[in-house]
Amino acid sequence: MIEDVTKTINTLPRRLADFDTLTEALDYAASGVTGCNFFDARGKLRDVLTYKKLQQRAQDSAQRLLKLGLTKGERVALIADTEADFIVLFFACRYAGLLPYAMPVPVNLGSHKIYVQQLTGLLRGGEASIAIAPEEFEGFLQEAAADVDHIKWVGTARQLEELEKADVEFTVNSTDEPAYLQFTSGSTRFPQGVVISERAIMSNLQGIVRSGLEVQDGDRCASWLPFYHDMGLVGFVLGPIVSQLTVDYIRTRDFAIRPLQWLRLISRNRCTIAFSPPFGYELCARRVRESDFAELDLSCWRVAGVGAEMIRPSILDNFASVLKPADFSDKAFLPCYGLAEASLAASFSPLGEGLDVMVIDALALAERGVAVRVQSDNRKINSIVNCGKALPEHEIKIVNDAGELQPDLRIGRVLMRGPSLMEGYLNNQEATDSVLCADGWLDTGDLGYIFKENLYLSGRRKDVIIVNGRNIRAQDLEELAEQQPEIRMGDASAFGIEDTEEEQTVVLVVECRISKTSERQSLISILQRLVYESFGIHCVVELVKQHTLPRTSSGKLSRVAARKGFMERADWNQEANHKLSLVSS
Repeated sequence: MIEDVTKTINTLPRRLADFDTLTEALDYAASGVTGCNFFDARGKLRDVLTYKKLQQRAQDSAQRLLKLGLTKGERVALIADTEADFIVLFFACRYAGLLPYAMPVPVNLGSHKIYVQQLTGLLRGGEASIAIAPEEFEGFLQEAAADVDHIKWVGTARQLEELEKADVEFTVNSTDEPAYLQFTSGSTRFPQGVVISERAIMSNLQGIVRSGLEVQDGDRCASWLPFYHDMGLVGFVLGPIVSQLTVDYIRTRDFAIRPLQWLRLISRNRCTIAFSPPFGYELCARRVRESDFAELDLSCWRVAGVGAEMIRPSILDNFASVLKPADFSDKAFLPCYGLAEASLAASFSPLGEGLDVMVIDALALAERGVAVRVQSDNRKINSIVNCGKALPEHEIKIVNDAGELQPDLRIGRVLMRGPSLMEGYLNNQEATDSVLCADGWLDTGDLGYIFKENLYLSGRRKDVIIVNGRNIRAQDLEELAEQQPEIRMGDASAFGIEDTEEEQTVVLVVECRISKTSERQSLISILQRLVYESFGIHCVVELVKQHTLPRTSSGKLSRVAARKGFMERADWNQEANHKLSLVSS
């Protein structure tokens, strides 16, 4: 029999991440009455894990892991479905002095071969000694581990429970030792294993719960975010534990099918803190119907965080408008910026103020690298969201390619420095040296500008397409395509293919349901005309079938993989430098 959901109001005095290590934080939370609740796609409670039970189960599993002969610092790969077992095993690793890392569940079960290859790469890249999966995915993991020499044991949480316990005392973790690995999403490059120390994660969590969210009594969290993504793991597994908050979960794949269950969960359990990338808000707004408002009361939702990808104000404005009958306040929106290399969070906008959007001249941005504010009725504009100030004890600055500090409103490379930064990439000193400077600054790979100490992001540096000496943002081209009724959000990917060292051919790959050749050619012509009228550039357009565009484990478009796929399909010849329109069969 499943017990009742854990309470919102705790019996403990609240402590906001003032701990040295993750296990110390759990040991304190275990003395209270809060914890984790897991709901199914229909909103039915399927499991409850109090922090007391989490502590007991984690310590039990830690002794079984140590019975396998593992030594301190060895790595344990965990397929991270939204289950209590993952959280238990994550903390079991930390009690045992082992280094856990999360691996994704498959985006869809039809991509068996691709998923197994992905797991094999992560097992090798993380040099895992142990690999554990939910029973549903054990077959995938066994297949992936078959050719990985350093794997000592592969199994499920249930199989681990059948092993004997080691009769050992747990050693106290050091603040300087690695706490876990977080693999990057791989949206602009292949995933890297980011090494996060206990000191770094506790610093980041302290900044999140104290300054970013200003956690208070009565707060309760709700999340559909995957545990293998840093926002899901740090924000909604570790964050609630270090601040003793109760959190309610639904699986990511259940959210994709029934996104309104997330909103119903917030409404029913009076949750106050919930985050999503923009596409999650867009999906909810698209699915909600008039009849749904009878059971939705979102007046409790004080922090509606948004991050993990470029923030498009139109999506959030539409969500706020559609959900206004449910008493959702647009002042709850909390734009933020983060990355795995910084543990998670880098900056937060002010609480309770909603979106602060700067409308700038797109041509001035592309041609001169300057953010020039304009009126919103200007056709060639960019709407860029204020992502706020750096966390306490952290710094953010903007530099040019020569490393020179840039003034306000001048676009440049976003650099960050502070105690939350990673130690480096696992077994890749060259990659580490390419982003971590000797003076402690991290090159985030993002572009943006500062205005009145607040950060405004304009995109990823690798997503900028250089044409005729101008810097064109890939997302601007994608958003232009998505204005067409035949193209849904996230169904377009733009990138450049190098013609010379300084110039690129612009390519726009679009997923399209249209089958009639004449209509497909018409859509291609429309897109090429729009791109030329808006940016003065020619563009190759390829229409492809649904589900062709590759995505990362966190759901982002992978422009690196999209570019590779296009070049393979088109047999692209850089020397010929053709600019033909392509229509896929």
